[in-house]
Amino acid sequence: MAMTKSEKIWMNGQFVAWDDAKVHVLSHVLHYGSSVFEGIRCYNTKQGPAIFRLGEHIERLTYSAKIYRMKLPYSSEQIERACIDTVATNRLAECYIRPLVYRGYSHVGVNPIGTPIEVMVAAYPWGKYLGDDALTKGVAVKIGTWARMAPNTLPAMAKAGGNYLNSQLLKLEAVEDGYAEAIALDVNGYVSEGSGENLFLVLKGELVTTPLHNSILAGITRASVLQLARELGYHVREMVVPRELLYVADEVFFTGTAVEVTPITSVDRITVGAGDVGPVTKAIQQAFFGIVHGDVPDRHGWLTKVTRVAAQARA
Repeated sequence: MAMTKSEKIWMNGQFVAWDDAKVHVLSHVLHYGSSVFEGIRCYNTKQGPAIFRLGEHIERLTYSAKIYRMKLPYSSEQIERACIDTVATNRLAECYIRPLVYRGYSHVGVNPIGTPIEVMVAAYPWGKYLGDDALTKGVAVKIGTWARMAPNTLPAMAKAGGNYLNSQLLKLEAVEDGYAEAIALDVNGYVSEGSGENLFLVLKGELVTTPLHNSILAGITRASVLQLARELGYHVREMVVPRELLYVADEVFFTGTAVEVTPITSVDRITVGAGDVGPVTKAIQQAFFGIVHGDVPDRHGWLTKVTRVAAQARA
């Protein structure tokens, strides 16, 4: 799927034309995967464009950078402002925002000390990650043959570029086998997450999700769904999930910035529940989209408006 270009990308404190946003081929990040990043959505609400949980995303970005000993040259507030201004400068009503921190050009070698820390923010139109019908009809997934990283190998809680080599293997296998997505197991054989999504199950009315120690990313949409589910009156818990529980669950769904809240209708060709969007999934979808689309009050302060002041910022 071809990417839709926007006009400008924020790079190290200034806007450059989309086609001029380049790095040197000997940059450390290209050879060793030394980057951390975020994926953030901006929604076109009834009150205008608004970015979903911007502060939490940039906080996680700073945590990821700290884990990899990348000293950020900008404050969290400056990066948040860069995200807002990038949306406004490109006059985007609804879009995907990609902040990226990476080790740039200095020398080639595993030792990253001395490489400059570069920061960029791009914003561009992006549709539904798993297809236009995924939210309403659900998707078919498989258990991938590639396990998630073992503890003390790569930090799963850091949203680092190198981690997504594992995700690519899972995704490629799934697509080539005719599925929309893969679910990874951890090294002990328990359910972890999708290639780029967290996972929830509904078991006899109870909502279950895999815990952080099963090599998952601490998802921001995941945290939002946990909060919304409790407000809806569902009993929620984190628990270790054996693979076979996916086959007998009443409902299964993905959460994430890209997938939002996407139902899973089959796992390994075994139908989940009735094979359609279940009532709990549907209720959580309605609660989530009600907030991000501005149909109900933003009672949690999750939305950051893209203000007119920012819209006047031009490169």
